[in-house]
Amino acid sequence: MSDKEFDVIIFGASGYTGKLVAEYMHGEYAKEKSIKYAIAGRNKEKLSLVKEDLNLEDDVSMLEVDSSDMDSLDRMTQSSKCILTTVGPYQLYGSKLVESCAKNGTDYVDLTGEPGWMYEMINAHKEAAQNSGARIVFSCGFDSIPFDLGVYFVQKATEDKFGKPAQHVRGRVKAMNGEFSGGTIASLGATMATLKEKPELIKVLANPFSLTEGFEGPAQLDDSKPLLDEKMNMWCAPFVMAPINTKNIHRSNALLNHAYGKDFCYDEMMIAGDGDEGEQIAKAMSSANPMGGDNVPQPGEGPSKESRENGNYDVYFFADAEEGMVKARVTGDMDPGYGSTSKMIAESAICLVQDCPDLPGGIYTPAPAMGEKLIRRLEDNAGLTFDLI
Repeated sequence: MSDKEFDVIIFGASGYTGKLVAEYMHGEYAKEKSIKYAIAGRNKEKLSLVKEDLNLEDDVSMLEVDSSDMDSLDRMTQSSKCILTTVGPYQLYGSKLVESCAKNGTDYVDLTGEPGWMYEMINAHKEAAQNSGARIVFSCGFDSIPFDLGVYFVQKATEDKFGKPAQHVRGRVKAMNGEFSGGTIASLGATMATLKEKPELIKVLANPFSLTEGFEGPAQLDDSKPLLDEKMNMWCAPFVMAPINTKNIHRSNALLNHAYGKDFCYDEMMIAGDGDEGEQIAKAMSSANPMGGDNVPQPGEGPSKESRENGNYDVYFFADAEEGMVKARVTGDMDPGYGSTSKMIAESAICLVQDCPDLPGGIYTPAPAMGEKLIRRLEDNAGLTFDLI
């Protein structure tokens, strides 16, 4: 792959999140010239406006690429070591790009939280990616990096302390301030439409082990309704991202040769509070629609710079081992859906290109693909923290 013209191409750079990624690349890596990147999208005029608005360097190339045209996708994937794509919903606009990357030995990162589509892509393109050397890494944004790497981090610490991983990890979202991504909401709508055409995918969405390629682990805690976490003495409410994060974490465990154990259990919820008030809040949260209302952004839209910078998130991970409990905390310094996500996917692409020369081709989640290397990058550059508490 060393003869390819670019290290990373940002596909979808004229969209809201793609533009944030380009802005981050420019701000973090332009001066040192350590990453050669290009921007790509359907409309070259819009790309020109992005380039002008962000004051990108003259040598940042612009590529006109149509997600439905395999020839244009092949030209793009053959010219870059890695494609970073923000063009979703991926089940509508991503399938041919994954196929092109798998065929041409090109690394790939995205922001998908669409498990039905991921299931289909794994089955369709895993062998081609293994043969070509392409490293396809799904879910490199808020879903699911803080959670996937959070479990990885706390399990490493548990093994260091007790000599073996914990059988059960609880992910608990303490705070999450910021707007949901318009792309996430569009993806949910596309998933509902897909289920009408492919009802067999309902089983995929319902099964926490649907991405583990045949492995079925033990029954998992039902985190879809309010419950009292007795170890915390706190009421917890269902977390809207848990269905995708849980599947990715179990896939990570499988790809890590069951480093967390074949009896591993994981559940993920939001902390509501203690006592009667906490119970009432948990019940109210579980009946609310976090993606509804009049202020929900449309795909391609997003919050103001001030709103992004005022956002944050704080997630706790409790590893319940027989010998005791290990606690970890992951935080992000910007809103999860846009500001932090754009930094996470950018660092994921760079990590694959610069830090993972020995990773074989295949279809991955972030933890088994990049692990500690990505944690270091996120802490050094992207405003995330990973701490034991």
